[in-house]
Amino acid sequence: MGLLDQLAGQALGALGNKGTEGEGAAEGQSGLLASVTELINQHGGVQGLLQKFQESGLGDQVASWIGHGENAPVSGQQIKDALGSDTVTQIAEKAGVTPEAASGGLAALLPQLIDKLTPNGQVPEGGDLLSQGLNALKGKFFG
Repeated sequence: MGLLDQLAGQALGALGNKGTEGEGAAEGQSGLLASVTELINQHGGVQGLLQKFQESGLGDQVASWIGHGENAPVSGQQIKDALGSDTVTQIAEKAGVTPEAASGGLAALLPQLIDKLTPNGQVPEGGDLLSQGLNALKGKFFG
């Protein structure tokens, strides 16, 4: 099982679809992944999104995701506080889940995704690396 497979499975579980098969689970997962790509683009790349989290008081967590060692966890509420209720609600609508499930899914997905995208402790410029990873994942699961 590859990295993107593992991340997708964990995000899907965090969305509350654990053990659920079929169209609803796939749509929720696809919506969450598409939303992560949009978030990164809206913030000018991975660096911009991480800066948003740092400005929201999550600097220690972000540093652990980028650095070597264990990733500090983040809660769904912290994600919601950092991104704003409206953003989380939009993500939830696109993913076809509740806002709580969306923020929980993002809380499960983002630390691991950022960790894997920064293997040498360096944040990539722009969203190209993340977009490539997410597109590969989408292609693997959705066509």
